Amino acid sequence: MKKNLGVIPAVYPMPVLIVAAYDENGTVNAMNAAWGMICAMDKIALFIDEEHKTTQNILKSKAFTVSVADRANIEVADYFGIATGNKVKDKFERTGLHAVKSEFVNAPVIEEFPVVMECELADIIEKDNIYAVIGKIVNVGAEDTVLNEKGKVEPSKLNALIFDQFQSGYYVTGEKAGQAWNAGLALHNAK
Repeated sequence: MKKNLGVIPAVYPMPVLIVAAYDENGTVNAMNAAWGMICAMDKIALFIDEEHKTTQNILKSKAFTVSVADRANIEVADYFGIATGNKVKDKFERTGLHAVKSEFVNAPVIEEFPVVMECELADIIEKDNIYAVIGKIVNVGAEDTVLNEKGKVEPSKLNALIFDQFQSGYYVTGEKAGQAWNAGLALHNAK
């Protein structure tokens, strides 16, 4: 029998995404956003508050990047969730990370994170119960170190961070448990 836990955000795992955008002066700002997901083959939805400095920068610049946080950068990824760009003006500079301008959009690519989605602002969804930034993915960049022999991102090499909303922990992905659209074929084909 299950024990009632009340109302909690009980989705696990959640990705640890680093969202970055330029402000009106070309200064890099970045934030940690666990509430984000792919919502179409070329779209990503970020459920982030309108008051975030990064959100305000996205609204002005109409572009942003989303990096997949990894184990090697856990300290910086967590810091991006602790500090707010609304109060810490040199937030990005304090990390010692490096950013270059995307070739595809007016947004910074943080060099230390191994996978990045470069996005144009596609839409803002603002309702009573939701605020979402929707980005059109115009390019995905990945370091060679996380690619397999077919040129695809290999999760076991990525060491992507995932967020545990139950106890506020970080975990790392990596072990493959099965093949999608194959693991359930026996049930599908059963007569």
